[in-house]
Amino acid sequence: MLHLFTGLDFHTSLMLVLALLFVLFYEAINGFHDTANAVATVIYTRAMRAQFAVVMAGVFNFFGVLLGGLSVAYAIVHLLPTDLLLNVSSAHGLAMVFSMLLAAIVWNLGTWYFGLPASSSHTLIGSIIGIGLTNAIVTSSSVVDALNVPKMIQIFLSLILSPLVGLIIAGAIVFLLRRYWSSTKKRKRIHLTPAEREKKDGKRKPPFWTRTALILSAVGVSFSHGANDGQKGIGLIMLVLIGVAPAGFVVNMNANGYDIARTYDAVTHLQQYYQQHGTALSHAIELTPLVAVAEDEPEGRFHCDSTRAVVVLNQTESILQGIQSYSGLNSEQRNNMRRMLMCIADTAESVAKLPETSTEDARFLNKLRKDLLHTVEYAPVWIIIAVALALSLGTMVGWKRVAVTIGEKIGKKGMTYAQGVSAQMTAAVSIGVASYTGMPVSTTQVLSSAVAGTMLVDGGGVQGKTIKNIMLAWILTLPVSIGLSGIFYWFALKLI
Repeated sequence: MLHLFTGLDFHTSLMLVLALLFVLFYEAINGFHDTANAVATVIYTRAMRAQFAVVMAGVFNFFGVLLGGLSVAYAIVHLLPTDLLLNVSSAHGLAMVFSMLLAAIVWNLGTWYFGLPASSSHTLIGSIIGIGLTNAIVTSSSVVDALNVPKMIQIFLSLILSPLVGLIIAGAIVFLLRRYWSSTKKRKRIHLTPAEREKKDGKRKPPFWTRTALILSAVGVSFSHGANDGQKGIGLIMLVLIGVAPAGFVVNMNANGYDIARTYDAVTHLQQYYQQHGTALSHAIELTPLVAVAEDEPEGRFHCDSTRAVVVLNQTESILQGIQSYSGLNSEQRNNMRRMLMCIADTAESVAKLPETSTEDARFLNKLRKDLLHTVEYAPVWIIIAVALALSLGTMVGWKRVAVTIGEKIGKKGMTYAQGVSAQMTAAVSIGVASYTGMPVSTTQVLSSAVAGTMLVDGGGVQGKTIKNIMLAWILTLPVSIGLSGIFYWFALKLI
């Protein structure tokens, strides 16, 4: 890990350490802010004691980060313009990261203090948007160009739809259980609250199989939370390292000859595809460009557009040919390699989305895109372990405030075993699918909505004041985090 500081002056090294600590602190806050999602239902249905539930959540959050992959991490990174980090100085990169994290930390701590299950995902994404908007204003560039609008729309849709999906599916499960799983006295136990069961049977704990389902679904929520939210911390650390110590992190320095050959093959296959479909793609890509890469650009700024697609492909092919390790390239070549590979991948993604591109061709282009990014969308093992530890340790602290809101204050009456199982199963599956497909969803919103859905369907109703406060926090999260990060970034730029 000490190689991080090679070639950096003392001031930049100190700022890098602080930035990494900020990321890990943010991830720890994310842990105790969102722990309630996994432990509230098992605690309030008496399926597990609070201490055991919190330790369980911490352990499975850890494994979720380790095994969750990187698709969500880079979905967050790609909210920023492709060349934003690669075209700024180290000081600007650090100012951006500090501003983004400080805004997210301030809002997350504030909502946690008041026990509101606000979305850490919304907060982080709002902070990134604030940085992009401020950068556009400061540089007098287009706001549309400053933000990755298609990726942003895709992520917003997942964040907006996921709570609705949670509410509907959890409500539907409770409805089906009420209809088809209440014919006998034994089956009806699942629809009791712990207090109601104590009056009837003298026991507060749920029946064995119900308790097993509650614990397993809580494990699923914890694992899914780690797999989804933990990846965001990984993405943030990679932002820091790429912006501050690009020489060692713009490409995967541990990539072997096979990995690089895989990237090289993707470049050559993409060249062949463009040549074979030249007529159909002539309106989207300039196949006989006159513009050379990195010419006539101030201070080496790199812009990716269709007039450069073929030139970038040709340059990338010539550099990669015969290379067995990225250590054979100097720092500037590695920097340019990342830029060019990301540009090629973005162009391939745009071509795949054209109306005239067949489904089979789109699938082929998306596969090539993954191969192109194989050595630039990565994370060292030490980063994954550090984020996993921060999230899991944070999980074991400060969980109670938000857990009380979810367990006691959403519904007008106590949570039944059926409601707990339904809400947790819905959250675990929804978030797990989102992590697999690379969609950053809000664990908090999915579970809170699922709990509300079960309460509404079961006829218990919801507490209007709590729902109003939660909705207010959800509505304010984006604009507040956008404003905070934008203001922090503007002040930081003034100090540089």
